[in-house]
Amino acid sequence: MARDKTVYTCSACGGTNPKWLGKCPHCGEWNTLEESVAESAGGPRHRFQSLAKAQAVMTLADIEAADVERQPTGLAELDRALGGGIVEGGVVLIGGDPGIGKSTLLLQAAERLAQHLKVLYVTGEESGAQVALRARRLGLAASPVRVMAEIQLERILAAIETEQPRFCVIDSIQTLFSDALTSAPGSVAQVRECAAQLTRAAKAQGVAMVLVGHVTKEGALAGPRVLEHIVDTVLYFEGDTHSSFRLVRAIKNRFGAVNEIGVFAMTEKGLKGVSNPSAIFLSTHGAPVPGSCVLVTLEGTRPLLVEIQALVDSGGAAPRRLSVGLDRDRLAMLLAVLHRHAGVACMDQDVFVNAVGGVRIGEPAADLAVLLAIQSSLRGKPLPRGFLAFGEVGLAGEVRPAPRGQERLREAAKLGFAVAVVPKANAPKGESRSFEGLTIHAVERIEEAIEVVRAL
Repeated sequence: MARDKTVYTCSACGGTNPKWLGKCPHCGEWNTLEESVAESAGGPRHRFQSLAKAQAVMTLADIEAADVERQPTGLAELDRALGGGIVEGGVVLIGGDPGIGKSTLLLQAAERLAQHLKVLYVTGEESGAQVALRARRLGLAASPVRVMAEIQLERILAAIETEQPRFCVIDSIQTLFSDALTSAPGSVAQVRECAAQLTRAAKAQGVAMVLVGHVTKEGALAGPRVLEHIVDTVLYFEGDTHSSFRLVRAIKNRFGAVNEIGVFAMTEKGLKGVSNPSAIFLSTHGAPVPGSCVLVTLEGTRPLLVEIQALVDSGGAAPRRLSVGLDRDRLAMLLAVLHRHAGVACMDQDVFVNAVGGVRIGEPAADLAVLLAIQSSLRGKPLPRGFLAFGEVGLAGEVRPAPRGQERLREAAKLGFAVAVVPKANAPKGESRSFEGLTIHAVERIEEAIEVVRAL
C-alpha cells in the first residue's frame, strides 16, 4: 500500500512545510511544527467561499452604515466586555484556563437570553446530563435552552439550520471535526475548517455565536492565529484559581472597545458581576502604612483604583528587583530615574513591588505611584489617608500626562479620596485646585512630587 503523504503544520500560524524544521518559516515560532496527513486537493468547494456575503463594488461615501443593534445578555459585566451585548451574526471566541468558569458563564448568559431569544447550546466536552446537572446547581433547572451533545460539524450545521437559533454556544471548538478532513479533532486543519464554516453559517443566518477555545500552557489561545482573525471578538477569561474573582478581557472587538474588562465573583450560584471592582484591588488598612500608594488605572473605558505596594529592604552585593503585575524592566528604569533626578538611592536595597489583587498593569501611568510607594517604604513614612497618584515618568525626570485624566480624577473623588498628585497637564483648568472635594497637586517633575509628598 502506498504510504499517505505527510506534511508538517505549524500549530501557531497554520502554515505547512514538507519537512520538519525547528523554526516555522512562516511565523518564526520554535518547535511548533507537527506531523499530519496531507489533505487531498479536491476538497469541497465551500471551503473556498468567502465568509461574508458577496456585494457589488460601491463608493465608500454611498454605502449606508447604521449602528449595529445589540441584545444585552442580562449579565452587565459580560455586556461591558462585549461592548454592550451580542450582535446578530457576530462571532465571539472566548478562551481561558480549564475550570475557570467559561462554561458556567456562557450557560448563565444562555439562560438569560433564552427568555427572549431561541438559544442552542452545543457541547462537545460534556454530555447533556452533565450540562443539566450544572444548570441545576446554578438554579437554572427550568431553563428553555436547547442542548445538543455533538462533535461532528456537519450535524451541528444541520441542527443550526433546523433550529434557527438567534444565539448559539459551541463548547468547544477544539472538540469538533469535519468529515471533509481526515485529521483528528483539535488539529490545526480541523480547528481552522470548523471555525470557518461555523463563522460562515453565523453570518449567513444571522446567528450570534460564541466559540469556546482552549489555551496553551503559556496562556494563549490554542490553535492557529488565523482563528482569532476569523472571529469578530476575542475574549480572555483571566483569574487566579486561589481567588474567587474572574476578569473577562476583550483583546479584539470589531463592535466595541478593546482591552475592556468585566469583573466577576465566583459563588455557589455561579458568576456574579462586581459593580465596584475598585474594592477588589484596594487593601483595607486600619491606618496608612508605609510603601502603599493608590493608582487610578484605565482598563478599556473603565477607571479602576489599584493599590501599589512597595517593600524596600537592605539587600547586599546583588540587590534584587522583583515586581508582580508590573514590568520588571520598567521598575529598574524607574529606580535609576529616582536616584538620578530625586536623589533617592536604592542601589544597595532589595525592591519588591506588587499590584494588589492580581491585576496586571501595562500602562506607563503607573510610574508615579510606583516611585512614591518606593519612596514611602524607604523612608518608613506612610502616605496620607485618601492619597492617590498617577502619571508617566520619563528618563529626564519629567512627569508626563496620562490619557483621560479627568475621568480618573472623577472616579477617585466619587470613592472619597482627598489628595491627588497628578501631572500638570491633567490638573483641572482654572484657579481652583479642588475637584469635587479632591485636593489636586499638579507636578511637572519627579523631584516636585517627592517634595509635595514630604510636605503633606
